[in-house]
Amino acid sequence: MKPRGNTPQVPDQVVCQCCGAPHEYLYFNDGKKRSQVKCKVCGHLFQVQQRFRNARKSKLFCPYCGLALFRWKVRKEITIHKCSNDRCPHRLQAIAKLNPAERELQKKRSSQFKLNYQYREYHFKPEELVHSAPDKAAVDLNRIHNSENVLGLILAFYVSFAVPARKTAAILRNVFRVRVSYQTVLNYAAAAAFYCHSFNLKHKGLIDSVSAGDETYIKVLGRHHYVFFFISSKSLKITAYHVADNRGTQPAVIAMNEAVRTASSDQELILVTDGNPSYPAGIHFLNAQDNGPEILHKKVIGLQNLDAESEEWRALKQLIERLNRTFKYHVRPAAGFNSMNGAVALTTLFVTHYNYLRPHMSLDYKPPVQLPELQTVSTIQGKWTKILSLAA
Repeated sequence: MKPRGNTPQVPDQVVCQCCGAPHEYLYFNDGKKRSQVKCKVCGHLFQVQQRFRNARKSKLFCPYCGLALFRWKVRKEITIHKCSNDRCPHRLQAIAKLNPAERELQKKRSSQFKLNYQYREYHFKPEELVHSAPDKAAVDLNRIHNSENVLGLILAFYVSFAVPARKTAAILRNVFRVRVSYQTVLNYAAAAAFYCHSFNLKHKGLIDSVSAGDETYIKVLGRHHYVFFFISSKSLKITAYHVADNRGTQPAVIAMNEAVRTASSDQELILVTDGNPSYPAGIHFLNAQDNGPEILHKKVIGLQNLDAESEEWRALKQLIERLNRTFKYHVRPAAGFNSMNGAVALTTLFVTHYNYLRPHMSLDYKPPVQLPELQTVSTIQGKWTKILSLAA
């Protein structure tokens, strides 16, 4: 193996902490910072100068070894502080739990293992966790020129049967002899979504102990936005939905906070998600609030079961992916959205349809949330108008 090329030289006294390679086989791995060194022989990463406690500057200290934490990662929503002590009891215990295969992998790809103690400092407060909600529309549903039956038909075609707004207007005009424009369809849907949002939150009911969550993308003004969903494992009802312009920690916290809002105080909660780091960071934030039950997190990684945890909870991951496919079927006719409020409105109406109107084969062709007020209504348009009357 040849020594490194004409890269910035590592100090002569520095040797690899893993294999003992001299400085000729070491190179800086972090650009202009020149603090992290990587060994060309074994691939080990380490710091040129170990960063330990400075009582005058440090504010955060490791609870296991007492040494100072250094600022490791800085993001918009969170700052992660990390303990750099290789002899920290927390790190030694984590290393002891590794099996032989993981120990060999840790020598080659140490960045895949989180062995050192970490502390997360969040840049948002609990009162800033505001759930996305549709705006109150300028159209007053009590003063529209069409009947309640026409309003119910518009919501039935546009939301329940995923018919585009222009086709919905054409069906009403050519089949029912009701002249409405496609803009009227959109205005009625936006006005109905304002009331359905509060209806969804009020009638959600209790949740199951195990819920699955994921995010799927939509397009608003040509740019990707994300819809976070959580669904109960047994009742199959959507317990949370949140629309955001990113997949960061804060929108994930908002969705998870709403998902567990109606849980009982002594309930054991398990949230199953994919490998998005926003979910474990958000669960860490919620557990630190001390105002609800403790939340356990289970991850399902990739498309194949390469670990025991993914194999055990794979069915829940498939459940939430199936929900994403159903959601895409209902929003695809919209061909994107011209405003954030339009995306939130249609997502809200979809949740209302999914939880209270859509029959599920696994639930004996009944909706996840069965309301006595809707049992006596036989038509889908009648159920939509009944929901609006209950929400008003």
